[in-house]
Amino acid sequence: MRIKIPDNITPHTAIALQKRLAPLVKETSELPSKILNLVGCDATYFHGTTLAAATRVDYEELTLLGSKLVAEPTRFPYIPGLLAFREAPPVLRAIRTLRAKSYVCLVDAHGLAHPRKFGLACFVGLALDRPTIGVAKSLLYGWTRGDRVLDKEGHAVAEVVTLPSGRNLYVSVGHKISLRDAVKIVRHCLNRTGPIPINLAHEEVTKQKWLIKRSNRVSS
Repeated sequence: MRIKIPDNITPHTAIALQKRLAPLVKETSELPSKILNLVGCDATYFHGTTLAAATRVDYEELTLLGSKLVAEPTRFPYIPGLLAFREAPPVLRAIRTLRAKSYVCLVDAHGLAHPRKFGLACFVGLALDRPTIGVAKSLLYGWTRGDRVLDKEGHAVAEVVTLPSGRNLYVSVGHKISLRDAVKIVRHCLNRTGPIPINLAHEEVTKQKWLIKRSNRVSS
């Protein structure tokens, strides 16, 4: 599905778009018959620029097969709950440039664990039409009961996964995957600090940000 974000979209219009697209998210698994790759993505900001990275990791070996980095002007302010309109365009461009096949995507953000049931992971999943998982480091919406995060109707919108370090991750459905399968895949690719595909993407954007800062210091 092609989702186009208008160049000068307002927060009010962005919220309306989330509400319109949210019912299209699928909470049942439509996984490849054999998952070959995991794709992880992350983004950061520097002086008006958004840096987004996507990595392609072998599903069985959890080894890096490739990565792409995208830099483009930041066009939307930081507003909790509207991260998709700030990060989705460069994140999607990085993922598509990878040309991965038979993959599941992991996004460093929320999916259904969102006030309007449409976080960045849902936006990415719907735009790619691929199984997509949201993996967030903090809780944006919902109430924890045991290892589940519930919405106001008592529906599970995320599951808490605790790392060996004791830090919690909040795993939620992005698109075309059940919460059970999402948690299973996240657990499969975890190391001490988080899901390996997202960790590798974070390393890419962090390294690039450092290189830009270093280049600016040298040129000045």
